[in-house]
Amino acid sequence: MPGSLVDMERLFESVRVLVADDSPLFRQFISSMLPMRPEYRIICEASDGLEAVQRVEELQPDLILLDIGMPNLNGIEVAKRIFQVVPGSKILFLSVNNDADVVGAALYTGAKGYLLKSDAGTEFWPGIEAVLQHKQFLSTGVDGRIKFQP
Repeated sequence: MPGSLVDMERLFESVRVLVADDSPLFRQFISSMLPMRPEYRIICEASDGLEAVQRVEELQPDLILLDIGMPNLNGIEVAKRIFQVVPGSKILFLSVNNDADVVGAALYTGAKGYLLKSDAGTEFWPGIEAVLQHKQFLSTGVDGRIKFQP
């Protein structure tokens, strides 16, 4: 029933998001997209891998939007460390890298999604929603020959 107490409580709940990407322009893109849906709130941004791991451990966000190519520690290593310190983390990789080996290695970490930045304009919300529902998500532009590698 609209207007019920449950609906009002949901209104004030939010998905706490950490954005880890070394590109200020892409962080700005995400910062412009998330406010379109009031249930999402950016709680932190990180511009390098080590900072991302520290912030996740500290803040324990509901969702981590993680770039692959970052300074100090790449996204795959970041994801591995995150899953060691916060095992239930929900990670959606955001990358320009379409290499099947890289995508496979990223998903092998335990992340549920891989979104190509070139597809973000149309697949941003479906990717986020799938990962939050513990479903696997792959961009349509991802190479279909993915090899899951440690």
